[in-house]
Amino acid sequence: MRDELKREPVVLLHDVSHGFKPDQWLFEGLTATFSSGVVTGISGPSGSGKSTLLSIIARWEKPRRGRVVVARGTTTRWVFQNPFGVPRRTALDHVALAFLAHGLDRASATREAAALLGDFGLAGNVDMPFSALSGGEAQRLMLARAVAGHPDLILVDEPTAQLDRANAATVNSVLASLAARGSAVVVASHDGETLAACGAVVDLSARAHAPGPSEAGHAHP
Repeated sequence: MRDELKREPVVLLHDVSHGFKPDQWLFEGLTATFSSGVVTGISGPSGSGKSTLLSIIARWEKPRRGRVVVARGTTTRWVFQNPFGVPRRTALDHVALAFLAHGLDRASATREAAALLGDFGLAGNVDMPFSALSGGEAQRLMLARAVAGHPDLILVDEPTAQLDRANAATVNSVLASLAARGSAVVVASHDGETLAACGAVVDLSARAHAPGPSEAGHAHP
């Protein structure tokens, strides 16, 4: 039963097509399901629409064709490609603020933030200002902040693009832990190791043309 709960559909795409010019499409005929407890990768070369598809899933962008169905009450967090924080604020401050925004008192927010930073391998960085964090540490901090409040859907854009292999492997492990907490995690990436670590992959590399009946886009294991 627990495993079934982790895999409830959070977002459904049905025959979705999108492009920014009347005669050009980024992708066409895309049908996919993004479920809780699963890390789903979005693959494709630069310009294939990976970030745009994240925007459609987040309901920031409306597709030109097709339907997007989001489970009622879904909460969404987005982790951008370039980690952004307040330079002088500590790692603890960044995560505690997310808990404060969810109504916790300061003492509880601080306690929960410290515990969450430990879960993400940042226990030794609690009092470190954002400006002193490495690229991998900053990216893990943004993921920790995103998971505060237990969102249903976490969208992550190229999380390992600027990291070395060791830090990239750590971030990939963190993404899996986010899904293990029950969130649906959707990751746009061109990194083969990140995509290989996903439970399913939506490939946009061949979606910029009118598909035949057997070519409908899908998430595959």
